[in-house]
Amino acid sequence: MSHAVGGSSAAIELSDLRPWPKRPAPIAQSEYAARAEHARHLLAALGADALVVNAGPSLRYFSGVPWAPSERLVALVLRRAGKPVALCPEFERGSLHASLAIDVDLRTWEEHDDPYRLLTDVLEEDGVRTVALDPLAPFGVFDGLRAACGAIAIGNAAPVIDGCRMLKSPAELALIQQAMAMTLEVHRRAARILSPGVSTSEVKRFIDAAHRALGADAGSTFCAVQFAHATAYPHGVPGEQRLKSGDLVLIDTGCQVQGYHSDVTRTYVFGTASAKERSVWQHEREAQQAAFDAVRPGLPCEAIDHAARQSLQRAGYGPDYRLPGLPHRTGHGIGLAIHEPAYLVRGDRTLLAPGMCFSNEPMIVVPHEFGVRLEDHFYVTEHGAAWFTPPASSIEGPV
Repeated sequence: MSHAVGGSSAAIELSDLRPWPKRPAPIAQSEYAARAEHARHLLAALGADALVVNAGPSLRYFSGVPWAPSERLVALVLRRAGKPVALCPEFERGSLHASLAIDVDLRTWEEHDDPYRLLTDVLEEDGVRTVALDPLAPFGVFDGLRAACGAIAIGNAAPVIDGCRMLKSPAELALIQQAMAMTLEVHRRAARILSPGVSTSEVKRFIDAAHRALGADAGSTFCAVQFAHATAYPHGVPGEQRLKSGDLVLIDTGCQVQGYHSDVTRTYVFGTASAKERSVWQHEREAQQAAFDAVRPGLPCEAIDHAARQSLQRAGYGPDYRLPGLPHRTGHGIGLAIHEPAYLVRGDRTLLAPGMCFSNEPMIVVPHEFGVRLEDHFYVTEHGAAWFTPPASSIEGPV
């Protein structure tokens, strides 16, 4: 094995890990206030009177509450003026108070109550005629609100929520940076524990434990480990795989730091790569760099996807989504959700702006043989792009 792959064990690598030093500061109250004001400005431009945010990443963005959506309504109402209103079940009152990072007017409902009637009452108090609803709210929330609110029109809040969340502040960039750095360190350690016969499940368990040891919010948020022919499928195939000398290894994993995600993929060889594997790996790296080099504020997102595909087409892949080649978009936004707008794909004409964050992963798939995906993330600057993690330099190792 190379100096970067194999030669160690899970026990040795885990024993050497410590919680991440110099952790970035949490989001300040002043930033939450600025987010609310920006949302109000976008609400006015949309012609809506109030914003309703469902439990999920957008609730965390505006209030600090890290709750996932469930069948019980938990929501935030941001009005054009005045204190935001939070709604939750009465029995969750204490838990919600402990999670809130902002001052709210809290309204609660009992289990037998109709929470959408309570939500409608809140809206009617302010004479709301048009409400913008969180685009990630499930249909049940929309349907419950529609049934209760009568004459109040319901619109899509995507221009408001995406308009806020797409542009990351320096504090958000610092949290994403830490998460990415932690995951890259986990990649480095995972490569070192590889040995003949190790299973994909063993590697996944190590990666989760390593993320926990470094102080991630809750271990790995996801983990895909693929060996040999399984690398030809972007999200793998069912079943256990065991590593053999000469196999390609594709690991895609991430974690969260204060809710902000990382997502890093590496593909490398366990042993000696074939000439074809080396060629495809190099073309993948060139396409990734072409996408990065194309970034400029003011360009549409689809231009970055085009740059990656042009690089691949010059090398003989494609065109478009044809294989061998790139079967999916070049990248996705990232932040409090692992996939969020905007997207580096044809048809997304969102203009790049400083503070936007994206994955860069123009995977090459050679059907029935293997695939190579290198995924790093960048953020848009005033003059181009900056990497969160340094890209891989060779097929011999992840870092």
